[in-house]
Amino acid sequence: MLDEAAEAVRRGVLAAGASALLGSRGDPEVRSLRVEALSRTAVGSSRSIEALVAADQANPDLWLWLGRTRIEEAWALKPDVRARAVQADRLQSYHAAMELGRQPLLAAAALAPSDPVPWECLMWLALGLDRPRADKDSVWLESSRRWPTLYGAAVARMVTLSPSWGGAAQEMLEFARLAAARAPEGSPLPALVPLAHFELVASERTPMSRGGWFPFDVQREMIAAAGRWSERRPGGAHPRAVEAHNAFGAAFFLTDLRRPARGHLVRTGGRFSELPWSHLGDPGQQYQRACGRLNVS
Repeated sequence: MLDEAAEAVRRGVLAAGASALLGSRGDPEVRSLRVEALSRTAVGSSRSIEALVAADQANPDLWLWLGRTRIEEAWALKPDVRARAVQADRLQSYHAAMELGRQPLLAAAALAPSDPVPWECLMWLALGLDRPRADKDSVWLESSRRWPTLYGAAVARMVTLSPSWGGAAQEMLEFARLAAARAPEGSPLPALVPLAHFELVASERTPMSRGGWFPFDVQREMIAAAGRWSERRPGGAHPRAVEAHNAFGAAFFLTDLRRPARGHLVRTGGRFSELPWSHLGDPGQQYQRACGRLNVS
């Protein structure tokens, strides 16, 4: 259904996206996934979403979609860190565009006070604007107290704590380990363990070649984390299961653990996620490369 909604949005039929978000009310995990996917699909179409909001200003789904879409549009403007000295104007435009996401997300939060997803989106805004740590902590608190195990919010928090974004390696690893240990049955939160180690290696600028990513003790930790994750969940697979399979599959592929790598990548169903593949290069190309090496069709 989400595929069909995204394809309709790509064709300019925004009502399909609005309907998909309406159907996600009451399930934060589904809602988080849908607004992320639909907002990335709608990049460049925020003005059209604004028109929907203007016609239905009491609709929290539309405010949420508008705010997250503006954030995704802003990321596209972010200048390369190495080029910021000569791209001051573009950096200013990026900050202004990112800030445009705040008011719609606060409106969504006010209209749906129990919904953690606007706060999850505000975590990415705080990260993108490099807000003070206290601001980043406050939006995480708002999200986590509404839904403590929300996968998308936990990933945003982990990235916030990453050394690449001004955090500390030990704090990031402790957060990932604790989230994995406390994950309810069926939750993919144990995938934060390999994702955190990817973040750590990337932040240290270690040469990103196969076999050189993770030492043996880290490999053992990731194997244990994969063992703690069970896909059994009332009502079917977790909405973020594919992303967790990508995380474990990529980690095991890079450490030449071919059998578990293949087992996880087979269960992605041909879908790749930006993390962790973007740490190796173009996510789609790196995913296809790994699947090719492992004979995953």
